[in-house]
Amino acid sequence: MSAIPSEFSNVTAITKANVYFDGKVVSHTIAFADGAKKTLGLIYPGSFHFGTDKAERMEIVSGSCEVRLDGHEASATFQGGTFFEVPAQSGFDISVTEGICEYICSFID
Repeated sequence: MSAIPSEFSNVTAITKANVYFDGKVVSHTIAFADGAKKTLGLIYPGSFHFGTDKAERMEIVSGSCEVRLDGHEASATFQGGTFFEVPAQSGFDISVTEGICEYICSFID
């Protein structure tokens, strides 16, 4: 497993934030020269559900969260330095109980 990146070079940062759940989840999109996009975000305490069009890889930069993928009964805890993947046309529940969970979301083709 490769390390979770601490920075990205040669990207375009989109200044308009993606704001969800009354500001409890906020991210910014970065675009790469090859057309790939990622979002860098923060999740404040609470429980949220996200749907996916494309498959996603969620890398946890810091903090922790509990995740349950759609169609699964069990949930798992992810901490800084770990990741989970979500299938396309699916979704997941994510909960943060304390602090802030920082993440990188990569859209998988």
